Amino acid sequence: MSFRLHRALAVAWKEALDLRKNPGLLASMLALPAVLVLVPTGVVWAWLRHPDELSFRTMALFYEPNLPRAVDPVRFMVDKLVVDWFGIFLLMPVFVPILISSQSVAGEKERRTLEPLLAAPVSAAELVLGKSLASVVPAVAITWLSFAVFVAAVDAVAWPLIQGPVLPNGMWLFGVGVVAPLFAFLGNGLAVLVSARVGEARLAQQLSALVVLPLMGLVGGQLAGWIRAGTAYYAVLGAVVLVLDVVLVRVSVRLFDRERLVSRWS
Repeated sequence: MSFRLHRALAVAWKEALDLRKNPGLLASMLALPAVLVLVPTGVVWAWLRHPDELSFRTMALFYEPNLPRAVDPVRFMVDKLVVDWFGIFLLMPVFVPILISSQSVAGEKERRTLEPLLAAPVSAAELVLGKSLASVVPAVAITWLSFAVFVAAVDAVAWPLIQGPVLPNGMWLFGVGVVAPLFAFLGNGLAVLVSARVGEARLAQQLSALVVLPLMGLVGGQLAGWIRAGTAYYAVLGAVVLVLDVVLVRVSVRLFDRERLVSRWS
């Protein structure tokens, strides 16, 4: 069967309609973005409410032992926070597609809607693409909206003392515009792959969520001062994730065998 984009878009539209009928899933999709915006904003607000330059210089010297005396340690630590926070912010485009895509096969089976979908005149590639669009597009949209709110909140809190915008900077613009969508495809690809292999949506979510562990390890390395994050670092990380995305898509299409899925869960 030849590939037709309109059939993939029809699958994506069906998934979007199903998503609207699940308010619990919608609420869980918005919970993580709220935390990832409020926590750093609260930290910056607490720091700048009563800034102690000596304490901030001590913290800054931990990350940059050769920090010049002329550099404002308060601004340095605020910039350091927003740079390191992007690694945690990437949890959002990874985790939101997992919540949606884990329902793509295992959830369909639980709702007894898998067999009619597999009987439809669509290819495996069209099914995978349609289900992927239905999870990646909302994840990227939520990430971009959260970024806009995050920029406004941090700048509003920091402006009275710093007298200038903290965000957006080049690293965040590149990361949110390029790296975040690649991570969204990574979370989606893993969730589609896992949900095609297991029979329960909850188990698919739990197994797919393990992808956040390496990411948290990288964030830990940044906070410990072992990894110096920046645009170049995230460009390399994005290139690695791009390769993984291509591999996951190819494997998912091959494993999305209709007869195997139906016979296994019948």
